[in-house]
Amino acid sequence: MIAATAIAVSVFLAFQVASELLDSELRDNAENQLRADSRVLATTVERTGLAQVQLPPYPGSGRLVRVILPDGSTRTPAGQPALPPVSGHAWRVAQGASADLMESNDSDDDGYLIYTLRVGDGAVQVARNSDDSPVNQFGLGMLLIGLLCVAGGALVGRTVARTGLAPIDRLTAAAVRVAQTRDIDADIPDEGGGEIRRLIQSINDMLAALRDSRRAQRLLAEDAAHELKTPLTSLRLNVELLIRLDRRGTLDSALPADSRTRLLNDLGAQVAELSTLAAELTDLARGDVSDESTELLDVADVVVAAATRARSRVPDIEVALDVTTVWVSGRPAALQRAVLNLIDNASKWSPAEQPVQVRLRAEGASAVLEVDDAGPGIDAADVPRVFDRFYRAESARALPGSGLGLSIVQRVVDAHAGQVTVTRSARGGALLRIILPAAAPPARLTQLTAGADTVTAAGP
Repeated sequence: MIAATAIAVSVFLAFQVASELLDSELRDNAENQLRADSRVLATTVERTGLAQVQLPPYPGSGRLVRVILPDGSTRTPAGQPALPPVSGHAWRVAQGASADLMESNDSDDDGYLIYTLRVGDGAVQVARNSDDSPVNQFGLGMLLIGLLCVAGGALVGRTVARTGLAPIDRLTAAAVRVAQTRDIDADIPDEGGGEIRRLIQSINDMLAALRDSRRAQRLLAEDAAHELKTPLTSLRLNVELLIRLDRRGTLDSALPADSRTRLLNDLGAQVAELSTLAAELTDLARGDVSDESTELLDVADVVVAAATRARSRVPDIEVALDVTTVWVSGRPAALQRAVLNLIDNASKWSPAEQPVQVRLRAEGASAVLEVDDAGPGIDAADVPRVFDRFYRAESARALPGSGLGLSIVQRVVDAHAGQVTVTRSARGGALLRIILPAAAPPARLTQLTAGADTVTAAGP
């Protein structure tokens, strides 16, 4: 419809312009011809006189002539149709009061274009019918051509529109099919061109991301079910044992005080392990989705807060801090959780007499955090998988934990555009290093510390 309307408007405007040009050209030609014919007639009249000039009979078509005599009477050829009465302007030309005159008379069906030229004491007039038939025929032809163009434009526009929108129709059908079947495994055929091709490619990329997300969720659910099975089974068996003994009334006799205490301690440890596992699973299931906003923060404050929490959770742990003020743009709670997981992981391996060492420094445009212990270290075979979910080295399976702590660290660091690595420390244990992009300190702090070399913060 838009194409047909545009063509119709274009044809109408072209018809108007062309008709005006054609009419003007025809009128100019007719006027020039009348002037030429009147000069020929005037030459003849000058030789013979107005009253004596011989006017040949009217041939039946073509020009019409008339001689205006000084007394106001007129002469016309025999058989010629009557012309309109001599106008006042033409009479003034015959009297010499005005120059030659071109006038038209379109008051009736027989309109004339009349040219008046003074000759002697009178004037001669040459006239032609004002014939609009050429313009009318041209207009009819333009109308027919315009109708054909409009019909052709509508047909072509519909064909182009349907062809161009066919991939969109198929894309819509594919999207509806995905919404109805929840099947995101099949890609949408890559067809079309330009914007449509880019749209289809973008939707295929989105479907691929959804497939990866669903696969990750499935793996997480399967791994979580596997990891939850053992502590839940142990917890259920211990609780069932207590219930069975209590129902029989043999709880005190079957379980001495020390055995009962050990069993209750095991139950408490298993509940605590399940609570930790549930919290870590929640963090992993949330992925990068977080309501916590990004802000400019001092990593030293984050490290000190994480060390304080680690000491409150495990009073026997000793954490040695060597931190320097380094500013980054990040999420404080997420970074604190990552640092806390590193400290918890190191505390499992570091001997009681050896502290966990935590160092923070600035290196170029990066903030570098290192956590090392004096334990046995990580075997080279385990290094590639140490950050995988639920992965636990052979030597770590007897220790408490779920194998999710370092996975959370990896996710937090990735969300902050950083990197985390594991190597062997100088004390023989594991050295885990986090590198984050540093940020410029706040303007107010820069003004307060102008002239100072460094600003450091350390905690025991």
